[in-house]
Amino acid sequence: MYNTLHTYLTDNILTITINRPDKLNAINKVVMSELDEVVNEIYLNKEIKGAILTGAGAKAFVAGADISEFQGLSREEGEVLSRIGQEIFYRIENSPKPIIAAVNGFALGGGCELAMACHFRLCSPNAKFGQPEVNLGVIPGYGGTQRLTRIVGKGKAIELMLTGRMMDAQEALQAGLVNYIIEADELLTKAREILSIIGEKAPLAVAKIIECANLSEDGSIGDGFIYEQEAFGECFATEDMKEGASAFLAKRKPVFKGR
Repeated sequence: MYNTLHTYLTDNILTITINRPDKLNAINKVVMSELDEVVNEIYLNKEIKGAILTGAGAKAFVAGADISEFQGLSREEGEVLSRIGQEIFYRIENSPKPIIAAVNGFALGGGCELAMACHFRLCSPNAKFGQPEVNLGVIPGYGGTQRLTRIVGKGKAIELMLTGRMMDAQEALQAGLVNYIIEADELLTKAREILSIIGEKAPLAVAKIIECANLSEDGSIGDGFIYEQEAFGECFATEDMKEGASAFLAKRKPVFKGR
């Protein structure tokens, strides 16, 4: 179905593997286009309750963008390249279904930006994160200046982007960039375990939590509180809320239907 991605769906979880191991899974135009397609599938396929994004091989999640495609670009073409990447990563970030990055190895440049667009991240002990674009005379262009700053804080983010240095797994954990460090052979198992737990929850509530949490970064805290009130109220109009409350009172496991 895809040239640069391997996908398989099992137990309502879609696993997406970026498959360019000879290029350390670097993002080129084809990868970006196919990521756009697979995000559409996540949004539209009712069988999918969550997704895992990872890279082929043990060396890299995504080691960056394919720099060979940067050569000869004009200012205007550079802006278009950035806009396309930002739009696709924005749709990942705002997916109503959780998308976890399972980072095995290098997540640099566009790879770090892709991981940060996911709802949260797990990594193997050999993972390395960084935004080394300054070494090429450019800046992160797929949302990195914004997301890294929000996740690890302004001082840490600026230092990382200005020096271009890499963070190892332990530093990434301490900085809040990743949620867990897991041995490489257990990384996907842990991601599936988390998504299986989330998959048992009310889908509409899951989507609203993602939406409200993202708004906390994009808007004022006052706007966030108002939106939370509206979303909270909307939940009361769902069958899932009635089922959840009834199941709690009856001391049984709820069966949510996404209605």
